[in-house]
Amino acid sequence: MPDRAPQPVDRQLPTEEARDLISLVRDIAQQEIVPTAAGEEDAGRFPRELFTLLSRSGLLGLPYDSEYGGGDQPYEVYLQVLEELAAARLTVGLGVSVHTLASYALAAYGTKEQQVEHLPAMLGGGLLGAYCLSEPHSGSDAAALRTRAVRDGDDWVITGSKAWITHGGIADFYTVMARTGAEGPRGITAFLVPGDAPGVSAAPPEKKMGMKGSPTAQVHFDGVRVPDARRIGEEGLGFAIALSSLDSGRLGIAACAIGLAQAALDEAQSYAAERRQFGKPIADFQGLRFMLADMATQIEAGRALYLAAARLRDAGRPFARQAAMAKLHCTDTAMRVTTDAVQILGGYGYTADFPAERYMREAKVLQIVEGTNQIQRMVIARHLLGPEER
Repeated sequence: MPDRAPQPVDRQLPTEEARDLISLVRDIAQQEIVPTAAGEEDAGRFPRELFTLLSRSGLLGLPYDSEYGGGDQPYEVYLQVLEELAAARLTVGLGVSVHTLASYALAAYGTKEQQVEHLPAMLGGGLLGAYCLSEPHSGSDAAALRTRAVRDGDDWVITGSKAWITHGGIADFYTVMARTGAEGPRGITAFLVPGDAPGVSAAPPEKKMGMKGSPTAQVHFDGVRVPDARRIGEEGLGFAIALSSLDSGRLGIAACAIGLAQAALDEAQSYAAERRQFGKPIADFQGLRFMLADMATQIEAGRALYLAAARLRDAGRPFARQAAMAKLHCTDTAMRVTTDAVQILGGYGYTADFPAERYMREAKVLQIVEGTNQIQRMVIARHLLGPEER
């Protein structure tokens, strides 16, 4: 069964321009994303041509400066665009979030010359980005990364492997964190590496539980030569750049999670209204009505939480704690809501004839990516109580 078009969410948007933007995104979702989402996910097909359309439509650089091809949109608006895209197909919403994450380091820490040279193509030129921090032996302990960049004249030579890379093997550019100094977080530097640079290769994509249309792969750097002009920020600043990137990226994951949860609620609500048992719609049974009420409440709470964090970011205020809370709550909500949606559909929910089972499989990864939810709890606790004793 094809996915249903996302139901319009009543949004509080700051400008008429933002309302027009959401209307554009909904049109693209209904016409270009929803009709093929189920089939392409089942086939494991990544919709590269759709990302070209999103780039031409100005949707791959929304929170960045229009001087470089961005959309000048506040995070409050950008995240609601992500939510709409993820409700239509998580591969698309998460893909836009990852591309935005990959562009962040250069947009926030690059020199004026670097931004002029690279950002227009990254934000509106049809390119697709990937973010390379995790490694086979350093996931949550990201500061233990082993990929190394060694200075050779005016170049750096990068050697190592990155793991769990969304868009690995198909990205046009990689934002790569590599060790240039001693062990620990202060020995890491950020680089912008072209996807077609000699020595860059990717392993076959991982065989995943969900999001089969979004390639996730190890990316190998075998003596990749990168000019110093592609170093982002000062030497040794890479880990700070990575953490700052993830604060914003976690808000993107939170918004995608709420979009996925909203799609699951819409599916469950529609099914409950149509399915009849004991002579009446199952939506008339109180137990099921309470399930739907709880699902809707959790979604509204998650949406309010990620938007509150976004407004802090837009105001230039600290938001790392709130971003961790939003990522934690919204992704846990997506897991609960999609699981309940499968339950409401009963046996049909367990079949691929309806999208509920796919939503449930996809929700799980959101509790893992860009910092597991256990890491989010550590981040929140540190803000509340300070660092743990050593």
